[in-house]
Amino acid sequence: MTLASTATWLGIASLALAGTGTAISAVDGAKANSNQQTALKNQTTATQTAEASALSTERKNATATNAANQQAPDISSILSQAANASKVGVGSTMLTGAGGVNNSSLNLGKSTLLGS
Repeated sequence: MTLASTATWLGIASLALAGTGTAISAVDGAKANSNQQTALKNQTTATQTAEASALSTERKNATATNAANQQAPDISSILSQAANASKVGVGSTMLTGAGGVNNSSLNLGKSTLLGS
């Protein structure tokens, strides 16, 4: 073997080793990319689950607050207003007022029945 052929073989061997190293790096990069995509999907799922849980908790708290702060009608006030309104009498309507309608204003000018 000559010196040139040994150098050639050493060059070819170093190129083969570099190519192998590049191939290994490419495979490792693809695996890292796949792992990163999987981690991103898992994180997205976890975020969506946490948001749904927070919304559910917020709705439950609002329901509990509304149930605790219910307002009841003042029944005694309603009944007393109805009792006071009935004391005024039949003539008390929104159109005639408390005094009702004067009978003389109902006369059509004749004193007999049916205006004859």
